[in-house]
Amino acid sequence: MAEPKTRKNNASVKAFVDGVDNDQRRKDMRVVMKIMRRVTGKQASMWGETMVGYGTYAYKYASGRESEWFLTGVSPRKQNLTVYIMSGFSRYRPLLKKLGKHKAGKSCLYINKLEDVDLDVLEELVAESVASLRERQG
Repeated sequence: MAEPKTRKNNASVKAFVDGVDNDQRRKDMRVVMKIMRRVTGKQASMWGETMVGYGTYAYKYASGRESEWFLTGVSPRKQNLTVYIMSGFSRYRPLLKKLGKHKAGKSCLYINKLEDVDLDVLEELVAESVASLRERQG
């Protein structure tokens, strides 16, 4: 069975973040990274070429295959800052209503500018998601 394309690697997180072209996106990235470091107590790692992840958990696919993935992460995409809330959003609707301007996918939170959201709510969202995943892992 094929290995996932996106995996944890030893690339430099600092070099990656320093290389983000958009000044505001780079600053926003650093703020979110501080939140994630505080919440997880873990150091940042590169996952693939463009994702910065914190911690790990065993992810189980519908097929039964397992893979390692980060507890939470962030990526400075061209259109937005993507925050990975790996537990999904269904239980966090009240928090999302208080967050501010954003879009959400299955486990991706898309933020155009960090100034558009409440950072305390963002931190709570990340913390609750990480706690949920850690609880599932036992």
